[in-house]
Amino acid sequence: MKLLLRLCFCLSLTMPMAHAATCAAPFKQADGWELAAPEASGFNANALCVTLTALAQGKDNIHGIVVERHGKLVAEMYRSGKDHSIRRGLGVWPPIAPTVDFGPNTLHDVRSIGKSVISLLVGIEKQHGKIAALNTPVLDYYPEYHDLRSPQLNAIHLEHLLTMSGGWKWDEGTQPNNELRLFWKSDQLRYVLERPVVAPPGTVWNYNGGGTTILADIVTRVSGQPWIEVARKELFEPLGIVSWEWVTDLRGRPAPFAGLRLRPRDMAKIGRLMLNRGRWNGQQIVAEEWVDESLKPRLSVGFRSPGNQPDELRYGYQWWDGTAAWHGRRMPWSAAFGNGGQRIFIVPELDLTVVITAGDYGSEAMGAKVNQLLHTLIATVSE
Repeated sequence: MKLLLRLCFCLSLTMPMAHAATCAAPFKQADGWELAAPEASGFNANALCVTLTALAQGKDNIHGIVVERHGKLVAEMYRSGKDHSIRRGLGVWPPIAPTVDFGPNTLHDVRSIGKSVISLLVGIEKQHGKIAALNTPVLDYYPEYHDLRSPQLNAIHLEHLLTMSGGWKWDEGTQPNNELRLFWKSDQLRYVLERPVVAPPGTVWNYNGGGTTILADIVTRVSGQPWIEVARKELFEPLGIVSWEWVTDLRGRPAPFAGLRLRPRDMAKIGRLMLNRGRWNGQQIVAEEWVDESLKPRLSVGFRSPGNQPDELRYGYQWWDGTAAWHGRRMPWSAAFGNGGQRIFIVPELDLTVVITAGDYGSEAMGAKVNQLLHTLIATVSE
């Protein structure tokens, strides 16, 4: 497996500390990040090095890892692996997955991490006073769909879209699923809104990219510009994120629920933004209150983390929540999740961000591995 030259193969916990300090050392770039050595950031440098080296030499289709603590990059590792854009998966199935040599400047599909970004855009427009209270019925934004009005649909509010608890009958587990059909529908909004309501809103969590599509459209309606422009002007540019893409569907529309492509270093900026309660380099980009509400666990998703961890996963405003063990106690984490092993983990008590990119789309096993990897990396934090 081809690796970047700056990755040092650290094979033993007893190796000299000088060698550990250079293992997976982050790259110096003019992108706003400061760098720090692992031991200066409170890591057991040898343990961190051994963990990253095992991943680099392993067979799992993990493409990159970025570790950030206290606002500084601590470790950065990339490798080659099979990968394909979500757009490629809309044609030939199974999609052709070429080998890509990933590096610090390579964009990666982050899939549903885009949902967490859409939530931030909702928060930005709310702080601008353009989005009303979250108990506003969704249909209040869509007078043109008056024919769909019913007591059940009128009961679905903005907050239910954010927490994926709208109560619609919606399936993203089978093929072709409801999310895949969004790529083809000429009227995506009607397609989502006319799904049967099978549970009282706010009571049952059910993964639903259609709700995210509506949220993005509401951002467009209230801001008077395409939501992707809001992302560029109000979020990415203030964060210094200049290299990014948002993959379009078959009708040329950016896919808010799955199409975002970012560099892992820029994914880490989103993690740091959340850890700093909406601030980056002293600028308040997202309101503190919105960040707090977004990361607050609200609904159980109905399953646990892997590795026999007593960690029930819960959901906030398009952000996931769980707990991890550290020094004999459990501490909360939050994360943006993307299909195939894409993650932005933040651990507020440790002031830590862990970014992971991978390429096994549709694989539950890969999702379990990268979730377990968070626990492994947390264990390398010594103080």
